[in-house]
Amino acid sequence: MRCMILCLKLGLIFVLLLSVPVPIKAFSRNYMQCEYAVKKWASSSLVSEVKDDKHALRDLLFFLHIPRTGGRTYFYCFLKKLYSKSQECPRSYDKLRLNPRKPHCRLLSTHDDYSMISKLPSEKTSVVTILRDPIDRVFSTYEFSVEVAARFLVHPNLTSVARMAQYKRRNASIVSTMDVWPWKYLVPWMIEDLFARRDARKLRGQSHLEASNPYDMEDILMPLHEYINDSIARDIIHNGATFQIAGLTNYSYFAESHEVRHCVLRYQTLGGYVLEVAKKRLDNMLYVGLTENHRGSATMFANVVGEQVISKHTTSSSSTDVGTDDLEKSSLHTVMRSDANYQGKNTYQMLKNVSSINKDEASRENSTAAKLMEAYASCISTLRKAQAQRRINSLKQISPANFTKDARHQVPEPIIQEIASLNSLDMELYTYAKNIFKKQQEHAMQSVVYADRPSSTLPNSTYSNSCSPHYWKSLSVATTEECHCRRCINSRDN
Repeated sequence: MRCMILCLKLGLIFVLLLSVPVPIKAFSRNYMQCEYAVKKWASSSLVSEVKDDKHALRDLLFFLHIPRTGGRTYFYCFLKKLYSKSQECPRSYDKLRLNPRKPHCRLLSTHDDYSMISKLPSEKTSVVTILRDPIDRVFSTYEFSVEVAARFLVHPNLTSVARMAQYKRRNASIVSTMDVWPWKYLVPWMIEDLFARRDARKLRGQSHLEASNPYDMEDILMPLHEYINDSIARDIIHNGATFQIAGLTNYSYFAESHEVRHCVLRYQTLGGYVLEVAKKRLDNMLYVGLTENHRGSATMFANVVGEQVISKHTTSSSSTDVGTDDLEKSSLHTVMRSDANYQGKNTYQMLKNVSSINKDEASRENSTAAKLMEAYASCISTLRKAQAQRRINSLKQISPANFTKDARHQVPEPIIQEIASLNSLDMELYTYAKNIFKKQQEHAMQSVVYADRPSSTLPNSTYSNSCSPHYWKSLSVATTEECHCRRCINSRDN
């Protein structure tokens, strides 16, 4: 009997040993297929070389807005002052589901990923973007998802996402945050969660809630540790900047994007290929900003992008028979609103003042960048006050939960490390972006040196060809002060 039992056990072990290679072989076969697909995509994406003229603004500016990087501020406080409404491409945020190939459009500002370039004249398009510390970006994404979802709790009849969708359809003429990627996925997810937790509290008769760590108040909202480990977060949020710049989000226009994305999410070792593509995309961009280096980034944007937009607009206006009525449509006049000397003058007069040749050329160039920064500073102050008030009103619906910079310090370090691990590609890409930004600053400083040399000795720099090097003096001062004077702030506080 014992011998029979022993034989049966040995037979079972033998069967198990025979079955082990099957899944291994299947895994190996699936991995090889994925590796081939990812490598093929990456190889075709890396064909283009970094162009020598990447610093020159082309006909169309594509602002690839990575969510929660401060891009809306740039859109409202820079770009809408530089481009008229008629120059915006139809897919810029509030003009969705339209063909971006609008004749004569000059600005496309959107959360769409890099694959949008396939629908644009790529040889005539300059791309700009802003990156943020990945840990901060995950925090901000979580907070904003909850903030927007909490707005719907004020409606007593909205007890589910289905009813919320009906409410939204009755207001179809108004573009909602939920019409825009990635919030069209993240906000309904959070709304459903907030509704469920609210209903559970009602069933328990729970009315009193104690204030504690707002990132771990499961009676009110989804805790942060649960949020970051959900499949939705893994698909959309984590390494989101890398996937967006590579053109591989779940909203991509690239035909092969779904397969490549699926493979990279399944086999993390393949992420390196996507990272290299994203790095090359950054290398080819006109401008790369950093959320954490706010002042230096804004100053760089005003000089690198703003100056060239004004220069192009002024050149096209002077070379074309444009009437005053047409010029009035331009929003460039808002750049000058803060200066009392321009009060009462029409846009045509203002553009003449911006582009006129003064005796002191350096003063003219500096004043243009300075006016952009003045307008930006005023705009951002107003915009942030409005956003802060709206945030306060939203979070009242889930009181006592309240997201603050100080509250982030209550999040345990292991969760911070987990966020960093889940966003390993973004962490490396952010480091790479910081190096690019440093090179941009060095290029600006180099231009200052060139400005003091005789014109015959200057190299054929795109910057010096597109605009006078004198304006870089204001930028060099700002970037130097940014590097030497700004306080060291914990990245989680930004």
